[in-house]
Amino acid sequence: MSVNQAQTSATSPKVKLENPITAAFLKRNLKRTSPKLILTPTIERTLKEKLQSDPLMQSYYQYLQKEAKGILDQPLLKRELEGFRLLFVSRELIQRMSTLAMVYRIERQPEILQRIDVELKAVCAFSDWNPQHFLDIAEMSFGVALALDWAGEDLPKTTVSLAKKALIEKGIIPSFNEDGERMFWINGHNNWNAVCHGGMIAASLAVADVDPELAAKTISRALDKLPNSLKEYAPDGVYPEGPSYWGYGTSYTIIASNTLETAFGSDFGISESPGFMKGAEFLLNATAPSGNYFNFADSGDKYNGGVALLLSWFGAKTADALYFDHSFFQNPKEAGRFAGLGLVWLSQMDPKNTGKIAQNWLGKGTNPIAIFRGDSDYFAGMKGGKAQLSHGNMDAGTFVFDLNGVRWVVDPGNQRYYLLNKIGFNLAGHCQDCPRWTLLTKNNRTHSTITVNDEDFNVQGFAPIIDFKDQDQAEVSIDLSNLYFDNTKAVQRKFTKDSKRSLLIEDTFETNENTKSITWGLMTQAEVSLEKNGAVLKQNGKTLHIRILNTDKYNLSVISLDPPPLEIDKTMENLKRIEIRIPAWTLENGKGSLKVRLSED
Repeated sequence: MSVNQAQTSATSPKVKLENPITAAFLKRNLKRTSPKLILTPTIERTLKEKLQSDPLMQSYYQYLQKEAKGILDQPLLKRELEGFRLLFVSRELIQRMSTLAMVYRIERQPEILQRIDVELKAVCAFSDWNPQHFLDIAEMSFGVALALDWAGEDLPKTTVSLAKKALIEKGIIPSFNEDGERMFWINGHNNWNAVCHGGMIAASLAVADVDPELAAKTISRALDKLPNSLKEYAPDGVYPEGPSYWGYGTSYTIIASNTLETAFGSDFGISESPGFMKGAEFLLNATAPSGNYFNFADSGDKYNGGVALLLSWFGAKTADALYFDHSFFQNPKEAGRFAGLGLVWLSQMDPKNTGKIAQNWLGKGTNPIAIFRGDSDYFAGMKGGKAQLSHGNMDAGTFVFDLNGVRWVVDPGNQRYYLLNKIGFNLAGHCQDCPRWTLLTKNNRTHSTITVNDEDFNVQGFAPIIDFKDQDQAEVSIDLSNLYFDNTKAVQRKFTKDSKRSLLIEDTFETNENTKSITWGLMTQAEVSLEKNGAVLKQNGKTLHIRILNTDKYNLSVISLDPPPLEIDKTMENLKRIEIRIPAWTLENGKGSLKVRLSED
């Protein structure tokens, strides 16, 4: 099977979960004792035993103790929206509950329990959990459900009753309002599908004793609909929305899997879905030695403590030390809202093997990528794909390049949604003429790719990876032809790791009567000095050379993007675009090529 065929076949895998869930099934099979969400009495005993002797467990628990102490001094949460979102309040509730409840289970301190009690009563008294943006409800529901499960046995019965009532009325029942605003997640394929169904599973398990019919209906729906987002991992774990959205969507897929496993003894096939367990491999491959991501699509920029926690779940499931971030647990910080869950997953780590990060890696799927590594500080990430994907950008053909500890070729990454939402900017639309593509972070002209006639990419055009050679001088080829409507006949791009300290980009063009110009672009924050047929880049005391190898007809030019073109654009210090502009009339017989080498010498 060719690389292209493998990609195409990966876009629509058959994913179907077991789904025996009925009210009768719940009554027969749901564990009656608590905790049963991620933590069980057996897991808790092991956790407490390891806490007595394991230095990393002790180090991480000390972090949780410190975090819990800090929470006690914070004001109670209020129903305060940022734009149209309550999401940051919901996430803060999870962070507080997962931390406080874990510390309470180990120390049984009355002041911790009291704080859990007042926190729950505060959020359950909100008028609603913001149904206009269901992510807010999903995450709030998980936080409340977790607190009930981990501390409910000692909470006042009135608080338990209030919380279960809120989970039903402010969480689960609104999830069945299919005609409501932004309810696409029910049948959706992106991170919303995983987050919302994952949150509803946890909520349903928490209230199954008082409304088994509703709980069963909700969990059954989730098992029917989760395959929509699960299939996006196939076949190699590449998350189409980028590495940081992998963290978001995967966190709630883990929550769905883990809570079902501990509550019923089975996750009904979630963790066995094609490509899902390979997602951790994707995340590690998409992370440079510096900790910077190959931040394609709407991804954030950098690996963090929250991701280390998710990887520990994969490590516990696979017994692979590759997913065990020893340095994080030794000196934990910024663990995020699932901090308390991290102690559970850490206690389940028992590595039996140690995998390795590949020197050269290909990830197929709906947004395929390839990664080259060389020496310890060499990293190149390249991608195909298309723009009309959830959180997709016009970034097919783009790449990032790190050498000598410097990211020389950058991706603009994502930008904060709040300011855009505040002015009513339509960020979510991915149609050809949608405003999204006017932003610096979204358009092809502000990514390191090829643009034809200075026009936007075809949002439905797919750029497949057509060849990949895993060898010392690794190669990957991408066919970009489908991105340009009928403005050119063919454009292909090949990346070669032609030495341990360089990257070669070879582009070939075949024009037609509509082709006016071809523009080669490279995004950088380095200082640029132009020279004939090339440029010298300087950053952080290091140097990189850019050289055109196969022709002397073209030179480089530099366009400053700091400040950015639009007031609402993301600002990146010293951001600029290096261009090579090729008028179509300069190509003999309508065909041409460009070879550009990036190297330290």
